[in-house]
Amino acid sequence: MIRVFRYVSLAEATSFLLLLLVAMPLKYLADLPIAVSIVGAAHGALFIAYVGLVALCFRPLRWSLGKAFLALVASVLPVAPLFVEKHWIKEPVAGIAKA
Repeated sequence: MIRVFRYVSLAEATSFLLLLLVAMPLKYLADLPIAVSIVGAAHGALFIAYVGLVALCFRPLRWSLGKAFLALVASVLPVAPLFVEKHWIKEPVAGIAKA
């Protein structure tokens, strides 16, 4: 599940950037509101998945509630989920028990 969280984190951040940097300009500068409808729906689904995976994975990742809250705050900042994925999500090594 942690691997899925990594992928969703990357996809959520990417979809947010696409929404802000591609779909919104297409809507307002090229009069193509369909771009926001499509990218916005995808981003919305990924956002919900990200929030749900934070709730499911914060214990296996041994995050405090404060760190989990910061991961949720990261979901509303355009590139912050990339930071969470890179620095906070560590997959457990098989066969090694943590003390």
